[in-house]
Amino acid sequence: MLEAMKSYQTYDAGDVILWRGEPLKFVASVVSGVANLSKTLEDGRTQMVGLLLPSDFLGRPGRTTVEFDVTATTNVTLCRFERAPFEKLINETPNVAQRLMELTLDELDAARDWMILLGRKTAREKIATFLDLLVQRSEVSLEKNHISLEMAMTRDQIANFLGLTLETVSRQLNAMKKDGIISFNGRKQLNIVDLIALRQATGDDSDGGMIV
Repeated sequence: MLEAMKSYQTYDAGDVILWRGEPLKFVASVVSGVANLSKTLEDGRTQMVGLLLPSDFLGRPGRTTVEFDVTATTNVTLCRFERAPFEKLINETPNVAQRLMELTLDELDAARDWMILLGRKTAREKIATFLDLLVQRSEVSLEKNHISLEMAMTRDQIANFLGLTLETVSRQLNAMKKDGIISFNGRKQLNIVDLIALRQATGDDSDGGMIV
């Protein structure tokens, strides 16, 4: 039944997928690319509040309006489902409802981690946490203990996402390179040379919690 109701939509980098407050007409799964969730404050400042990576779910059944601006950070392809028939399917199919509950709980965990990242972590810890997130969520190639990441986001976008300046992001990445944690291969590829050191730099303990 899911096959019959799905469609695919592609957005170019910079395209607004959904505006905050508009009617939520569809829900979707990210097939490829990266999108960001953001809110604009009354004084015009914009704060990214999350990223959508491949396999992440966009929209929440039962909600009728969009909670955040959703913008394509890179070229993005979504697998879309019209909201009304999808909600009907959830009510009739327990395993789909269970999977959506799992995704919602994952989203809640990510929001809690995000609060810690913005409120308590240093610039180095923020960047290390961001890179570790990409390691965990991306399909990476392992070769001689090196992990290669295709960096879809620019340093300026990373800075905005983490609440840092561009200069701080560049300085911290260069410091990690000097420390032998990462290396660069052109502008779009970053190599994790020492994953253990990277995870130590996140400020989290070995169980994934923050050391306080």
